[in-house]
Amino acid sequence: MSQPTTLSGIPVDMEYGPERLAGRDLLSELGRPGQFPYARGLKGSGYRVNYWTMRQFAGHKSAKDTNERFKYLLSHGETGLSTAFDLPTLMGLDSDDPRSAGEVGREGVAVDSLADMEALFSGIDLAKVSTSMTINLPAPVLLAMYLAVAKKQGVPFKRVRGTCQTDILKEYIAQNEYLFPPEPSLRLVLDTIEFCVREVPRFYPISISGYHIREAGADAAQELAFTLGDGREYVERLLARGLQVDDFASQLSFFFDVHNCFFEEIAKLRAARAIWARLMREEFGAKKEISWMLPMHCQTAGVSLTAQQPLNNLVRVAYQALAAVLGGTQSLHTNSFDEALALPTDEAVMLALRTQQIIAHETGVADTPDPFGGSYYLESLTAEMERRAGELMRRIKELGGVVPALEAGFFHREIAETAYRFEQDLGARRRSIVGVNVHAADAKPPAILKIEAHVEEEQVERLRALRAGRDQARLEACLGRLRREAAGRENLLPAILEAVEAYGTVGEITAALKETFGEYPVFAG
Repeated sequence: MSQPTTLSGIPVDMEYGPERLAGRDLLSELGRPGQFPYARGLKGSGYRVNYWTMRQFAGHKSAKDTNERFKYLLSHGETGLSTAFDLPTLMGLDSDDPRSAGEVGREGVAVDSLADMEALFSGIDLAKVSTSMTINLPAPVLLAMYLAVAKKQGVPFKRVRGTCQTDILKEYIAQNEYLFPPEPSLRLVLDTIEFCVREVPRFYPISISGYHIREAGADAAQELAFTLGDGREYVERLLARGLQVDDFASQLSFFFDVHNCFFEEIAKLRAARAIWARLMREEFGAKKEISWMLPMHCQTAGVSLTAQQPLNNLVRVAYQALAAVLGGTQSLHTNSFDEALALPTDEAVMLALRTQQIIAHETGVADTPDPFGGSYYLESLTAEMERRAGELMRRIKELGGVVPALEAGFFHREIAETAYRFEQDLGARRRSIVGVNVHAADAKPPAILKIEAHVEEEQVERLRALRAGRDQARLEACLGRLRREAAGRENLLPAILEAVEAYGTVGEITAALKETFGEYPVFAG
């Protein structure tokens, strides 16, 4: 029998004993929970005082439909909102754009204007909820809409809590939802962070994301390295703008995938905190303890879900969620079992939320922080994960940073080679997926959520009515200011907020920026 390996290719020995940790003083090396370098968790109390935020991803059809799903989840114990936008919104397109045909409201909620954002959060007090928005290319526009809703509700910006993904670098690496060239795209990211540091101090303006990198085919070590490498790039650029590291570091957050290799995923999350803590303290000279900490949101691995025997996904998600909790996440989304087939039904969403609640209330894993800390196997995996990620991060730096590495095709080659090896292993049954290449059997498909054609038609009609009823002269003046400032060096968030409040649409504001920034071709290297 050949030696087993983790999904990152780390060999797994038959036995792990004290010799593995010989010469290592774990107490001084790892500290205790809540102590530098935070491998054992950000809080000394772990989850004994507060559980992680249970933040289920939601978005489908119209803003009104998603508002109802939000209220449904909140009424059943969800503790934070998470917004999924449809593909046109993600790409900075309006619902009536010809390129949006057939996609409106299908993979998330359609949001064209402030009117949609107002409907999305109707009856939800933004002073009391924390909201995550998974949006990148037009992230400044959607954040401005959210802030405009808060203003209309009378909620000061300083009380607004939540996260906006805003991580454009991972779009060039993995997800390809970008429009502008890297430099103006990065300007928008930095403008957003700088604005929030000054005006919205309780909000995370960026969630530096490894999730999409992993879903594109990277392994755990690559996900860790590429994510933290992106984080380093943002920090370097913010410092180059003249910001002080301790003024912005606490508003950087991270987003990780949690896949099937149980112990490797726990090790990855522990290693992420330790690498980042040392990077912030030793390389960037951060003085505040909060600046050394890496707050994270985790999501179970969508790519691991199977259309075959979909109820098996309930088990996969439960173990992945358990790994996220044992790894010390601050926030968690659990995928629904039917997501390989369609957007999840209410029943599937409820089971996904109940999975987190059962882990929290019934298993006992939240009773003590880092319960596997000191495990010979886990500490060996954590150290190896740090080593492999560190080597990849050094290679990125040798290439001149993330943007030159992108242009050289480094990330695409690394991910493509890893994904190809994984598919080869599946075909040869060196890796097993129950219900797919082992124990395959026919299973009755569950009922799925269907998005009817009238959803798109009604959204387009609402958009046309909005355009007919707004003050067009006011909007044109706002868009003119945005174009002028895009050609200069001003922070663009105030101009974007002004255009949003004049009921400019996502597509109109994105098009105004494109006139100055230009367009970047899809990578073909």
